[in-house]
Amino acid sequence: MFKVAVGQSCDIDAELAASEVVAQCSRELGATPPRAALVFASVELDHRRVLERIGAAHPGLPLIGCTTDGEATSRLGFHENSLALALLAGDALTVATAVARDVSRDPVERSRVAAAAAARALGRPPALCVTTPESLTTSGAAILEGLRAGLADIAPIVGGLAGDAVKHSGTYQFHGDEVLRDAAPLLLLAGPLAVSVGLSSGWAPIGRRGVVSRADGHVVHEIDGRPALEFYRHYLGDDSPSGDYPLAVFEPDGAGFFLRAPQRSDPETGRVAFFGDVPEGALVQLTTADRRNILARCDQAIAAAVADYPAKRPAAALFFSCASRRRVLGSRTAEELGTIARHVGDDVPIAGFYAYGELGPTARGGPSRFHNETIVVTLLGERDEGGEAG
Repeated sequence: MFKVAVGQSCDIDAELAASEVVAQCSRELGATPPRAALVFASVELDHRRVLERIGAAHPGLPLIGCTTDGEATSRLGFHENSLALALLAGDALTVATAVARDVSRDPVERSRVAAAAAARALGRPPALCVTTPESLTTSGAAILEGLRAGLADIAPIVGGLAGDAVKHSGTYQFHGDEVLRDAAPLLLLAGPLAVSVGLSSGWAPIGRRGVVSRADGHVVHEIDGRPALEFYRHYLGDDSPSGDYPLAVFEPDGAGFFLRAPQRSDPETGRVAFFGDVPEGALVQLTTADRRNILARCDQAIAAAVADYPAKRPAAALFFSCASRRRVLGSRTAEELGTIARHVGDDVPIAGFYAYGELGPTARGGPSRFHNETIVVTLLGERDEGGEAG
């Protein structure tokens, strides 16, 4: 039987916090041994001590995770400086982990090699890939491209990029007992798993659409043959592009879009840099949102994940939401977690964090994309022979 136990502690002492979350999860699992662990942590903690304590309780347990811009679980709710642990268990569950190191040197190839290695170690087709990569030193879109290539696009890839409480000075990633920088850890899950994914931003396109006529990775030089900054200034005047007005990048078939939040702009050259690559030739449009729309679309995304869930009832939910959403939502941030609980049930364990970029498919069966200002919700459970969760 697939089962997830969640622990969370706000203790500022790393060893005490780790002991607390381990004890909470142990009480939930009882005699059932965990098969894998996810760790989401405040950047302020001593992460080595955290991993040592978890490792002492569960030697050799496959583990990935990262630092965040805020953690949230069904145990204590949303907190900006806490430690969250999710232990995954199940007799039929097969897991494998891998990590791409120094990923900024070649994010596509190093991620591809790590994903392919994890797939070989898994020894069977994966049902889900969860990843918590670096965000500040490299391209999240390039990391995802490598992961998709290494897994041959046979499983959805979900996750969030590591954060550091908006210090932008350095994030940390976790793999086993290692605390890393500039890395992309991943966890593969296989077995009779029921999985569904829902995502949404709440930002709605406004104004006219344009075509990216010149771009270099995450830097857009021109839209419709004119400096990219002019595209923004047509609507914003002299105000600089900001996360309040991300760019919608439409899928080639026009069925949906993903967001790119502006990072900085250059008035002299007219170029705009984004938190994520923008393909040359893409159809784009400005977007805007308010708290009400963000939460309404969050509700719709979770409802869609529940409706798409291929079994009776999920055993757990993971979510990855954007640090920019947290800033727009402000005091209403905790409502995202509450919305998930309302749809899946108060007794279903939930764990997630606020990230510097999110990963998930925009449509059922479609490829995963790198997103900004989006919430990605993944429902998990065990599929029995009749197709229902155990």
